[in-house]
Amino acid sequence: MQAKLPSVYLAGDLVFRPNALALFDRLKVICAEVGLEGVAPFDGQAEAKLMPPGRDTILAFVRADRELMDQCEAGLFCVDPFRRSADMDPGTAVEIGYMHGLGKPMEGYTVDGRLYPEKVEAYWRDAWREPLRARSEDGAPASGSMEDPDGMLAHSEGLYQNGMIDGFIGFSGGEISVDADFYEAFRKAAKRLSERLGR
Repeated sequence: MQAKLPSVYLAGDLVFRPNALALFDRLKVICAEVGLEGVAPFDGQAEAKLMPPGRDTILAFVRADRELMDQCEAGLFCVDPFRRSADMDPGTAVEIGYMHGLGKPMEGYTVDGRLYPEKVEAYWRDAWREPLRARSEDGAPASGSMEDPDGMLAHSEGLYQNGMIDGFIGFSGGEISVDADFYEAFRKAAKRLSERLGR
């Protein structure tokens, strides 16, 4: 009898992308190739799919996703910038925090290898045509040396996303894999996770 593959929650802004079902199908194939069972958020949302759009439906999705995270052994998280901003999907960030709290292994992946402050700088330049500026020393602890035109610190220097994201994934023993090809970035992360789970 063949041993059951470790179940892995597949998270990110993927549920919002075009052809999301086909995308998850391909990710599940990659998971199987490296000895994992990929579990998409959609896999737990059968009942919610029958509900009309609205608050109750969204909360049903949230409950279903939480139950999947409780059941899965680990997580693979897409941390690509979301909606053309510097930051990733906030729901996925919450999921990373939740799985960290559960003490489960995690890996991340992205097609955008720029460091977080570079993404912030590009966002301000491209969307608002304004540059970052040097942060004035005010005695407060800082994780960056530049600020945006609103005076907000462009933090998390040396990291791909907010320090809490990179940090929680790292604390679990994981890292963020980078490749310009989405599926190759995912494959790298899935392979690392499989090796960590002893597959």
